[in-house]
Amino acid sequence: MSDKPIIKKASGETEPFSEEKLQASLRRTGASDDTIASVVNDVKSWLQDGTTTRKIYARAFSLLRKKRGGVAARYKLKKAIIELGPSGFPFEHFVGQIFKELGFEVETGQVIQGNCVQHEVDVVATGNGEQHLMECKFHNSQGKFSSVQVPLYIRSRMDDIIEKRKTMQEYNGLHFEGWVVTNTRFTSDALQFGKCSGLKLLSWDYPKNNSLKDLIERERIFPVTTLANLTRKQKNVLSQKGNVLCRQLLQHPEELDQLGLTHSKRKKLMEELEALNGK
Repeated sequence: MSDKPIIKKASGETEPFSEEKLQASLRRTGASDDTIASVVNDVKSWLQDGTTTRKIYARAFSLLRKKRGGVAARYKLKKAIIELGPSGFPFEHFVGQIFKELGFEVETGQVIQGNCVQHEVDVVATGNGEQHLMECKFHNSQGKFSSVQVPLYIRSRMDDIIEKRKTMQEYNGLHFEGWVVTNTRFTSDALQFGKCSGLKLLSWDYPKNNSLKDLIERERIFPVTTLANLTRKQKNVLSQKGNVLCRQLLQHPEELDQLGLTHSKRKKLMEELEALNGK
């Protein structure tokens, strides 16, 4: 029998506390070994049976924030994606910006004629002889999964569009792929259908080594909601004006003028932005 405290996950499931998982999540932020050891020891001394992963995360984030804002923001990433909601509109723009940063020409919120009917497509990313047609499924809770019904429905819509575009001269030579992108996870049946049908699936932790989380961290494409030095209202103001990436603010700091920040607050924010972008 394990003597480790039993913690409660966002899905409602329980499991023994894993020191290794907490260490790994902290290590991904770029925190030093000393910082990781300090945070883990603090959490272990405070932890009790029944503590939720949300509370564990909040405590670890608070400790990281006291040490360095940029590190804390990276640890806050999963929650930051949730904070792009609740409408899901900023999420599709965030996904579009990811693919723009990867070198694709991107359009969002397109109405596209299929062979049979018209379809709304969240993101169209074109480049390298390929066109990716993407449906973005946003969930405002980490415990919600996208079931097999989602890719089943999207596959038929994408097939209708692709069938039409293959007959159009302007798309001659392009290879088409349908995608479903979610900020949480897919069920095992959804993943199996995606593999079998050729539909590309992208979620928080799938596919391995090239998941949404991996893309964000590897390419440093952090959403503005990761920023610890802005209020939620200030983040909403920025995202509604199309500023969904921290990188955009670093490249165009004049966008911060609309927030009315004091000199000291703006300086702290710029330091956090630079830390997130590895400067």
